[in-house]
Amino acid sequence: MSLIKKIIPGALIALSLTSCNNMAQENNEFNYIVDRFADIEVLRYKVPEFENLSLQQKKLIYFLSEAAILGRDILTDQNCKYNLEIRTLLEDIYNNYNGDRESADFKAIEKYLKQVWFANGVHHHYSCDKFTPEFSQEFFTAQVNALPADKQPANLGILSKVIFDPAFMSKRVNQAEGMDLITTSACNYYDSITQAEVDAYYAAIKNPNDSTPISYGLNSRLVKENGKVVEQVYKVGGMYSDAIVRIVENLTEAAKYAENDAQCKVIETLIAYYNSGDLRTFDEYSILWVNDTTSQVDFINGFIESYGDPLGMKGAWESIVNFKNEEASRRTEVISENAQWFEDNAPTDPRFRKEEVKGVSAKVITAAILSGDAYPATPIGINLPNANWIRAAHGSKSVTIENITQAYDEASHGNGFNEEFVIDESTRELMNKYLFITDNLHTDLHECLGHGSGKLLPGVDPDALKAHGSTLEETRADLFALYYLADPKLIELGLLDNKDAYKAEYYKYMLNGMMTQLMRIEPGKDVEESHMRNRKLIAEWAYEMGKQDNVVELVEIDGETFIKINDYDKLREIFGKQLAEIQRIKSEGDYEAGRALVEKYAVKVDPQLHKEVLDRYASLSIAPYRGFVNPTYTLVKNDNGEITDVKITYGEGYIDQMLRYSRDYSPLTK
Repeated sequence: MSLIKKIIPGALIALSLTSCNNMAQENNEFNYIVDRFADIEVLRYKVPEFENLSLQQKKLIYFLSEAAILGRDILTDQNCKYNLEIRTLLEDIYNNYNGDRESADFKAIEKYLKQVWFANGVHHHYSCDKFTPEFSQEFFTAQVNALPADKQPANLGILSKVIFDPAFMSKRVNQAEGMDLITTSACNYYDSITQAEVDAYYAAIKNPNDSTPISYGLNSRLVKENGKVVEQVYKVGGMYSDAIVRIVENLTEAAKYAENDAQCKVIETLIAYYNSGDLRTFDEYSILWVNDTTSQVDFINGFIESYGDPLGMKGAWESIVNFKNEEASRRTEVISENAQWFEDNAPTDPRFRKEEVKGVSAKVITAAILSGDAYPATPIGINLPNANWIRAAHGSKSVTIENITQAYDEASHGNGFNEEFVIDESTRELMNKYLFITDNLHTDLHECLGHGSGKLLPGVDPDALKAHGSTLEETRADLFALYYLADPKLIELGLLDNKDAYKAEYYKYMLNGMMTQLMRIEPGKDVEESHMRNRKLIAEWAYEMGKQDNVVELVEIDGETFIKINDYDKLREIFGKQLAEIQRIKSEGDYEAGRALVEKYAVKVDPQLHKEVLDRYASLSIAPYRGFVNPTYTLVKNDNGEITDVKITYGEGYIDQMLRYSRDYSPLTK
């Protein structure tokens, strides 16, 4: 499981044509779309209200942003131990190429480099499959040989093997049932060690009676040296020290501009954690962070996401710098204020509910910078921390990143998706009217309440669900949100103004889970990414559970397949039953029941339906994946060297930003 739960837009549906804020109307000239290549569309996002922050807040954001960008290369190395060398070599070829830059060979190597940048490595950011180069090995070798001598790698053979041998390090994260998930995964969290040895190592050091367990293995690489298992800890003086030192330098500067003492203490404790690598200090930082609910500027920075580890333990480096959207946060504050009601009325066994929900805070934020595992592809919702004991004793903090959802929305207008895949005009009208707000409410409920709901029974290992833990946790949070999205309580609280609004999200969710997210899967492949598995599990399971009553059906119209929901009320009942079972599985640590659900509903793809979806998408020319370039922040100083302002600009292109980051923010490659 991970410390931050990520919701990634699945079907790239054109959201509401009427936005919940006026950003687009106020910025008609803002160009959201930056680049398009392979299966990727790169966007930019606006940072509204940045200019209205105080100078102190702007300076705080600037130095937190510098600390964020400096961690980018850590994630790239975590994804595969050859990634940084390959990226540097490709950039050298790109920068030094003297031939025809419009030639097929050069365009192919440029496309491959863009993919490597986007995925932070040679494996696809979502499918985890290795990219296939469209340039020849001969062309590549010739370009390497044409480089200056000091830029030619000594290990060209192994780097070429990584790029060109499809069988070598073919999968960044392997989730295939019955295989050694460590030896068959190319991620760099382990080396020269088997899954059985990893399991045995952590089983030996865990204390089952510890009521406040650390997040074992979160900030380390596990290797075998001279026959002995060793943890290489990420810290100053340890692994990734050169980057972490620079991160700490900028966090130290940021602390000077903290908004209050509590925020200053958060930053100082994070620095102490980076210096020591002690996960107890990380827990102290997490508690301080979750309790700071008054600062407008906020950030995450560290080893957080665990989806990149096949066993769901190791944290990928990530950072998001943000500030609170005061107006939009009113809805999340209403949700968090009523957290106990939602917990008490959940359709789950009372044994698995929290008697007292503590410290649930939620807000809508404006992202100011993205980095690491949140860049270029980024979440639209965040929930921290993941440690169950911290959630129970101190609560959690959840956010919805609305300027990111806004960018997705604005860039999706008129893409033809709804006309192609939504069954009829009345459903399209419902989605056009209510999908933006219900999608955001789904994220709010997922992050604010879903992840923070429920409890483990005494003695249950938080890692009991093992490789399926991330999928089942996302399933649990999604089901919590889906169930309550249709509850009259949302009308009562003023969060929705129409009792049928939830149907827009229900339709999108079933359509996405059963059909349209398949656009991201190559023919013949299984579904492997945790969020895709989660959505498929819910939708396919709900379809089967409702068959007797014909709750949801697949209908054919003019030779094409459509989702038809015949009974939304019964579908909500089904979501409630699913939630009850998933919560039981988590609370009891029932690995076998969880594994069975994932393998039955979440993995295998109907090849005929898959082909149809791919063919229909091809006619629309919609990119399956989207990500972002960041804005640029520049310090403005007077003649005395004093900072008088921080200027934000948006004009930087994708290639320019990636090359600049590699040039100016890559302490691990120098």
